[in-house]
Formats: sequence, structure tokens, C-alpha cells
Amino acid sequence: MASRPTISKAVIPAAGLGTRFLPATKATPKEMLPVVDKPAIQYVVEEAVSAGLDDVLMITGRNKRPLEDHFDRNYELESALQKKGDASRLAKVQESSDLATMHYVRQGDPKGLGHAVLCAAPHVGHEPFAVLLGDDLIDPRDPLLQRMIEVQEEHGGSVIALMEVAPEQIHLYGCAAVEATAEGDTVKITGLVEKPDPADAPSNYAIIGRYVLAPQIFDVLRETEPGRGGEIQLTDALQQLAADEKLGGPVHGVVFQGRRYDTGDRGDYLRAIVRLACEREDLGPEFRTWLRGYVGQELTEG
Repeated sequence: MASRPTISKAVIPAAGLGTRFLPATKATPKEMLPVVDKPAIQYVVEEAVSAGLDDVLMITGRNKRPLEDHFDRNYELESALQKKGDASRLAKVQESSDLATMHYVRQGDPKGLGHAVLCAAPHVGHEPFAVLLGDDLIDPRDPLLQRMIEVQEEHGGSVIALMEVAPEQIHLYGCAAVEATAEGDTVKITGLVEKPDPADAPSNYAIIGRYVLAPQIFDVLRETEPGRGGEIQLTDALQQLAADEKLGGPVHGVVFQGRRYDTGDRGDYLRAIVRLACEREDLGPEFRTWLRGYVGQELTEG
């Protein structure tokens, strides 16, 4: 039996307008909004690199040039920091440009996540690859992507990340119908539906923003008609793969029970900043002390 290709490429769709964060995102890409002292997108690239994916393709759109600039060298800034002898900040500036081999392609028309993934076809070629959505930050202590790659290497096909949510929240997500497997954290996907009504949902397993996809997904996406919202839905293409394994192998799900931060919602974005700041060795002790005092005061006055 021929060995399956080692996964080395990650695709990060980043063409969205970020309307939920206006006016902050009027001139700044939402992916560049800081989470403590790093832009959200850098956490996502770091996650890909930690999983062994050192070739990163970002799917961008208009007004996304700051993303390219962030992962490029800034010689003027580096020179100024070097002259000041500020080695610590110099290292932080250089870190983002040394993370991975970065590539960029514009999506053009905003035709949905499935279309964004299809834009990666010329770069990815005929090998499995990972897709990471920038709104989901996965705590580096919970190696979700590494586990998904292991499952893909074992079973072939595609693997999606799932998380149990409250039944009344399932309409906010893509939802999976599943069958149990011998592995406790892994399920076989038998069907997928995008943002179902709670009464029609096949489970409370929600799809979160991590995928490891077989290259056959491109063939299916090319034939996928626009679905909900007039967009080409990645969920629809995965549903076809799950329904007919001859198209590109099975679809499995890894059920994630770790720490996930949703930076696509304003409230969750703020909570992510607080949680990550509390856990930082350089910021945490002082920040936690202030936070306890502030919360205690609010409770007293409330």
C-alpha cells in the first residue's frame, strides 16, 4: 500500500469584510485586530506551523495588504530597533516574518468559503491540505490540528473539527450527523447541514473552523451550486464526499473539547483577550490582581 502524502500546506481564508467590528475594520483588516499584543491572524499561522505546516497560503481580498506587510520584513523598523539595542522587540518583529513560507492569492468575488478554498487549488495541487479559519483561535496547549492530521493519515479522506454546543446554538453553525468509531475522540461523518433550525438538526455537533481536506474537494467544489446566502458552501461539498466515498474517501470528525476562542464575535473577542492576558507570565499576575478588584467593585456596586 502506497504511503499517503505528508501534509505540509495550510490555507487561511482571509477575504472577509469584518463588518461586525466596524468602524474598527473600515481601514484595518479584522484579522489584524490585536489579541493582547499580536494580531489574531498570527496566532492562526503559529498554529499551522506548530502542526508542521510550513507552507501557508492566505486567501485575501481588497484592503488586505496589511496582512502581507505583517508577515514580511520591515527593514526600517528592524534597523531602528537594532540601533536602540532593543533585542527583545526586534525578535518579536522578526518572528512573524520567519514563521513560514507565505503565499497570497486574491479571492476576487466574495462567493463564500467554498469558493475561497477553491482559489487554493493551483497552489495546493494533488495533496491533502489544512484549512484554518481566522475567527477560531485554538489554544496552543490543545493540539487539535495535529490530531486531525493523524486521523487523516490513518483513514485518508477529509477530517473536520467538531465541538458540542447547546441545542439552541446549533443554528449558528454547520452541523454534522455522526456515527461512533473505536476512537473516543473520532466520529464518522454521515451527513452535514449548514445552519439548521434546532428542530431539524441531526446532532449538537457543530463544525468549527479547522479542516484537513482531500484534494478531491476541489473537483466537488467546481460542481457545487451556490447554496445558503447565494454562496458556494464548503459544507455542501463535504456533504457530497460523506455521501459518496468514491469521490474522495471518507469524512471523519475530531470532537474537540479544549480551549477555543471565537474572535469573530465582539463579546467573545474581548473574553479571548482577557483569558489570554490572564495566562501570560509577563502580564498575568498584575492583570489578574486588577481584574479581581475590578470585578469585585462591579459586583458590590451592582
